[in-house]
Amino acid sequence: MNSFVTHLEGAIDGTRLQARQPQTLHEGRPIWVRYDLNAIRRAVDRDRLAARETSLWRYRELLPAEPGSAIVSLGEGMTPLLACERLGAKLGLGDLWIKDESQMPTGSFKDRGQTVAITMARHFGIERVAIPTAGNAGGSMAAYAARAGLEAWVFMPQDTPLINQLEARQAGARAYRVDGLIDDCARIIREGQQRMNWFDISTLKEPYRIEGKKTLGLELAEQFRWQAPDVVLYPTGGGTGLIGIWKAFQELAELGWLETDRLPRMVAVQSEGCAPIVRAFESGERFAEPFEHAATIASGIRVPVAVGDFMILDAIRDSGGTAVAVEDSRIGKWMELAARTEGLLICPESAACVGAAEKLRGNEWLAPDARVVICNCGSGRKYPHLMSAELPRLPREGPIDWNAVQSVPY
Repeated sequence: MNSFVTHLEGAIDGTRLQARQPQTLHEGRPIWVRYDLNAIRRAVDRDRLAARETSLWRYRELLPAEPGSAIVSLGEGMTPLLACERLGAKLGLGDLWIKDESQMPTGSFKDRGQTVAITMARHFGIERVAIPTAGNAGGSMAAYAARAGLEAWVFMPQDTPLINQLEARQAGARAYRVDGLIDDCARIIREGQQRMNWFDISTLKEPYRIEGKKTLGLELAEQFRWQAPDVVLYPTGGGTGLIGIWKAFQELAELGWLETDRLPRMVAVQSEGCAPIVRAFESGERFAEPFEHAATIASGIRVPVAVGDFMILDAIRDSGGTAVAVEDSRIGKWMELAARTEGLLICPESAACVGAAEKLRGNEWLAPDARVVICNCGSGRKYPHLMSAELPRLPREGPIDWNAVQSVPY
């Protein structure tokens, strides 16, 4: 595997940074990975990618792994892109698709970032990694760290969904609950850095998770036969996925791999209970103020302050997109709607995107014939506490009253 990485770049001011050593933040802000795209164009035939392995590492030239790096993989990538006609009809959309990340190894899109971040951590000789999480990131990091033989520390709010707690512990991580939100967990990691000598794999606090997440955009382009969708709706907490997808389409455009000049409009979706990006977008700000008293049942987007806030807002504005907040109380209903119309058990964060599609179609921001993609970032099976159903019971013996059975409401 040849590396086409030329350098790292401070996202806040463009400062050129050394790529062949561990990096975290620059001026307290995230770092981009930059590539020699001209060399990649000469080295890679786009149309031969289909013959490669069905893994996100099929795009290896656009990823940061170095020659000699041992790839830490659980078989992630190339998830289904599903046409959703019945759900689309309910929302007034004739060309709706769901990119279903629930079929990733640990059940969420977080695996994309972790396969790349942990691969690079091991390449640099890092032995201990730490992460704050409000949902799937902790379990994913724990799994990839176990695969790589690294020691993992996971800190999560005390009300993080139980399955997310258990999967991190089951994978051998030192997992702790914290009385607070994800930013409190991040503070603990910062304060423990000198004493514990761990490498912080928080969202956008190292440069490589975003490179894994950008493969979502690369896959979308390939699955749409190198066309871009009109709109991508993305549940936005830390925002790595949204930023990564936009970065992917920018790189594809520069490579000349897209069949049209049009790039997707990016939509950041948040809950009204935690909407710092929406508030900043609507007020015309480039940076988002911390969102006080953040609360939402979609724990993955309960991020009151994002270190990459300006990167999210830049992507939205540069793409001609928008930011929208939806009613938290309706998220469970949108989960149910997706399951009943398409058989998809989507996570609550992505259910918020269903609500956003409904809202944006209602105010005509979305045209009825727009090709719209919702990213289902994880499996709804991880959130049994959001599904309530007491099934009717039938007797063990005796005749069945089928009229009564049919009259039970569903």
